[in-house]
Amino acid sequence: MAGPTGRGNSLGAALGDLLRSQVTPRHRLSSYTAKHWHAQLSQLTATHRGQQALEDAGLHVTTTTLINWLSDAEYNIRRSYRDIIHTAYENTAIVPADPIPDHIKQGQYEISGVVKTGDDERTRGTPDAAPLRIDGSRGHWDEIEELWLAGELTDDEFEDHFIDDVIVEDIGEGADGWEFPVASYSVEVR
Repeated sequence: MAGPTGRGNSLGAALGDLLRSQVTPRHRLSSYTAKHWHAQLSQLTATHRGQQALEDAGLHVTTTTLINWLSDAEYNIRRSYRDIIHTAYENTAIVPADPIPDHIKQGQYEISGVVKTGDDERTRGTPDAAPLRIDGSRGHWDEIEELWLAGELTDDEFEDHFIDDVIVEDIGEGADGWEFPVASYSVEVR
């Protein structure tokens, strides 16, 4: 039975595709595009989530003051208040990434594509060569998850950390490190 699969033009891209098919990455809501403090405040006060973000950011003003601000886009408010509104707006606009689930961190990986270690270079996942099988449960996922949650897990970072923190932890360094030099990979997790 086949499990979730990711495909890409590098090992990192295939891993990223696999992860994004399973959980939501950190992202910005497309409806949060306001630049001016008044537009941001208007959008925030329209929802409970926005009002909570204002409170969490430290905006403590009277209802009368808030009504005055909302009724006049040219109202002169202190820079510190504009900064608080902006912080609340950004906190509301960004949706945090889902954590990497256990079935990804504990899964059995099958990597298809060109795999090179030392002088041994072959295309894995063909009738002539089995996929490279990696036990994800032996890996150290902390740095990968930290980058993922911060929205900073690029394909190159994912590939580098997966090689160093998962592949090497499971099957060792290989003859002379691990390389994935060609532009087409698929990664299945079981």
